[in-house]
Amino acid sequence: MIKKKFNRKITIHAPVSAIFAWHAKDGAINRLTPPWTPVSLVARKGRGIAKGVVLTFKIKIWGIPMRWEARHIDYKKNAMFRDRQVKGPFADWEHSHLFYEKSTDLTVMEDQIRFRLPFGIFSLPFYGYAHRQLERIFLYRHQVLKYDMENRVGQIEKHRILISGASGTIGKALVSFLKTCGHDVIRLVRDPNDQSEDAMFWDPYNNILDMDAVGPVDTVINLNGVDITKGRWSRCQRAKILDSRVISTRVLVEKMKRMPNPPSTFLSASAIGFYGDGGHSKLSEENGFNDCFISRVCRQWEAACFGARKAGIRTVQLRIGVVLTPAGGALERMYLPFLMGLGTRLSHGGQYMSWIGIEDVLGSILHILKNQEISGPVNLTAPEPVTNGEFTRILAGVLKRPAPFVLPKALILALWGDMGKETLLASTRVIPEKLMESGYHFVHPRLDMALGHVLGRPAATNTNGTM
Repeated sequence: MIKKKFNRKITIHAPVSAIFAWHAKDGAINRLTPPWTPVSLVARKGRGIAKGVVLTFKIKIWGIPMRWEARHIDYKKNAMFRDRQVKGPFADWEHSHLFYEKSTDLTVMEDQIRFRLPFGIFSLPFYGYAHRQLERIFLYRHQVLKYDMENRVGQIEKHRILISGASGTIGKALVSFLKTCGHDVIRLVRDPNDQSEDAMFWDPYNNILDMDAVGPVDTVINLNGVDITKGRWSRCQRAKILDSRVISTRVLVEKMKRMPNPPSTFLSASAIGFYGDGGHSKLSEENGFNDCFISRVCRQWEAACFGARKAGIRTVQLRIGVVLTPAGGALERMYLPFLMGLGTRLSHGGQYMSWIGIEDVLGSILHILKNQEISGPVNLTAPEPVTNGEFTRILAGVLKRPAPFVLPKALILALWGDMGKETLLASTRVIPEKLMESGYHFVHPRLDMALGHVLGRPAATNTNGTM
């Protein structure tokens, strides 16, 4: 059977050598992988994109797990590289990455794919579906690459960055992003058997972290914390939520203070839960807090950072809103029900949700690293918070599905108690004043833009290669 072809081009205002080199960086594959696709890189033999490199992915197709192995079979610096499936879900697959220099700072990049589905003629009805999925995937890939190359790569000098919580939803995305922006990243890991080149073992509960082995770092980013939205808050769970944040932060601060040359910057996660239920009032970094469990956790979390500030380290508390990515968090849990037409509003739906797209989480962190005058608490939220009713309507619209259901307040409280009260029913209308005043440009200022991008729904995104 004849192979099918898929082609997509993108024009990028950057030198061909820079774009080609970007693809060889550690983290490039993860950075280009759409968050809605069940694909993860699990093994690599060789470095970069040179001929002979073998990559192994773990994937799921219609819920069925399998391995996909690809080998790089051709390479010409600044012009092309090509990989071919060795084993995997396709009967045949060959992907050519082509680069054309139009001028010193203008490049056209083209992805050419030739493929055959398994099962011969019985696969004919599925080629249209396969082509549509490739279109979604490569639209996303090209948007990410174009925006990063034109707006982010090379914006600040190379940093050596230590990250805790790198295995979380934000952490995974941030590691790949920072590496492809040209920075060195060291991940703090809890698994003593992790022998990755970028991994460093630590155990904050037993005060184990050898900063001498880590070596000099410019920045420490702390993203630790047990998920607060899983299950009811028993006494044991409340202790885990608090300890996972406060203990790890204190250990990092004490270890940094003892370094001969401490890092210049410390970014530590917090959350908009700091403000508690604010009703319909707009909340900026200048606002105080309402007393509730999450607010008390956030206050202690942020207080654990103060030692770094006293030691002369620029300290920023990242008050992060509801991060939108189907790779984890709230949107991951909502995605399948909404896709099945089972979208549900929470109670009356009038409570505000202060959201932020994952691209703006990454971009705002880079912006803070670049702008040394920013310190103290910074709200990481989009400039246009929406009510839960609006969020439900917009998400259903992006997915082109109905959202007919309502989850009553009484049932939310019966199922989840204080967790439901403080995370699902509380209204927090947060405005990112510091980010806006410092000149940060939001990639996705509107909810439909952010959802369209991370869910691969072209009708809700720009189609000119920008995000």
